[in-house]
Amino acid sequence: MSEESSRPDAAADAERVPLQPPSAADSVGAALGNAARRAGLDPAAHGSTGAAVWSAMGGVRGILESVLPSLAFVVLFTVTIDPETRQGNLWLSLGVSVGLAVVFTLARLIAKSPPSAAIGGLLATVGAAVLALVTGRGQDNFVLGFFTNGAYGTAFLVSALVGWPLIGLAAGYLLGEGTGWRADRRKKRAYTWLSIAWAALFAARLVVQLPLYFAGDVTALGTLKIVMGLPLFAPMLAVTWLVVRSLSPRRES
Repeated sequence: MSEESSRPDAAADAERVPLQPPSAADSVGAALGNAARRAGLDPAAHGSTGAAVWSAMGGVRGILESVLPSLAFVVLFTVTIDPETRQGNLWLSLGVSVGLAVVFTLARLIAKSPPSAAIGGLLATVGAAVLALVTGRGQDNFVLGFFTNGAYGTAFLVSALVGWPLIGLAAGYLLGEGTGWRADRRKKRAYTWLSIAWAALFAARLVVQLPLYFAGDVTALGTLKIVMGLPLFAPMLAVTWLVVRSLSPRRES
């Protein structure tokens, strides 16, 4: 082959850029963005805040899956409390709670709807129940939730403090701009404060609930766990969705 005929190939080879592995920020952003999209929080998917939040909570079924197992435990434990031991019937309370989680999971599998949320809830319910049965203390049914809130709160706070807020990583993936939002002071500031707000929510749960755990007040602890769950989660979700949507680029119709 002549030198002239080989030049185009040589030029093409020189122009080829080796594929670079995705950065940690890109990987985290993609994971968070996919999770948000599956939850119904894609800014392009809904026309109203109510629809987005309702979708993210899973509608009526999602709300029941989130509330009923904990509510059943609190009610049954409270009505069966022995005045001397100050402990309710753990086996009954936990059995009904786990049973409801199993029913919800089976219902999703039968309906062939995405079972990931129900399965996650079932595993968390079973894990918490096992811990409570091992220790024999009703308040230990909430220990795993403390670790979860602590982990989420720490992740949101640290990400904001180091300049890579998790809300921004997720929004960047959803809006197709990757990590470009970091060059926009307005977006970076908004995503940072949103991440701090989420960290504050998880911290508030710990601040309010941990004293009740150490006091052994299962009824108050369980009640506040429910009250500080969806009733606080939904408004925070709505604010986050509104801010991310307002910062998203306008799409041509």
